[in-house]
Amino acid sequence: MTSWREALSEAGVDWSDVVSCTLAPCEMDRQFDDGYGGANGAPFTLWTSARVYFPVVYDGAEWVGSVPRDPCGEASAHIGGE
Repeated sequence: MTSWREALSEAGVDWSDVVSCTLAPCEMDRQFDDGYGGANGAPFTLWTSARVYFPVVYDGAEWVGSVPRDPCGEASAHIGGE
């Protein structure tokens, strides 16, 4: 079990740097099963000054992905699994 706040913290989000988020605080803290079986976390997008964060799911397992907010030459890896 996790929440998006916990998963985003593990992904390195600096909460003092958050510009905007589509989740209300209660949604951010809602616990869900992030293991295999189905997507249970609410959809979201969170912007910091440097990155954009979003949910990723593969075979029902969920985690946080991110990409640079502005063009910087950083290539994005494939999201999900093979």
